[in-house]
Amino acid sequence: MAQDKGSKASERGADPEDLGAGPDEGKIRTGPESSKSLKYSQEVTSTEDEPEREGRSLATTHHEVIRQWAEERNGVPATVEGTEHGDHLGVLRIDFGGENDKLRHISWEEWFETFDSRGLNFIYQEQRGDGQQSNFFRLENPGREDA
Repeated sequence: MAQDKGSKASERGADPEDLGAGPDEGKIRTGPESSKSLKYSQEVTSTEDEPEREGRSLATTHHEVIRQWAEERNGVPATVEGTEHGDHLGVLRIDFGGENDKLRHISWEEWFETFDSRGLNFIYQEQRGDGQQSNFFRLENPGREDA
């Protein structure tokens, strides 16, 4: 399947490593437990979308937007060891190279498979209000209070 996606991307002249939008085309997921943060965030559904202003909270489910954001900050997809449920990944994180020895690096494919199966949103910032690059993000499941 990855070959099909890569060949289609090549036909379009796009990056064959592009993860695409994901099953929700980048649109945020809503539910009874959607946070105020999500309500006041700017929805991002494309790698071409720009924040309306510095410090603006953004929200997306777009796989390539998330990957690009993380990689611009030297982030690597990870899970917290010891939080697994059987053979399912535990808590998802992005490792920015800190000293946390509890993080286990995983593939983007594994990370997004879990992200989508849990119905998560990615809430993040490109820049802080002072213009500095931000590493802030959080994952939210709008259908579960304890996400």
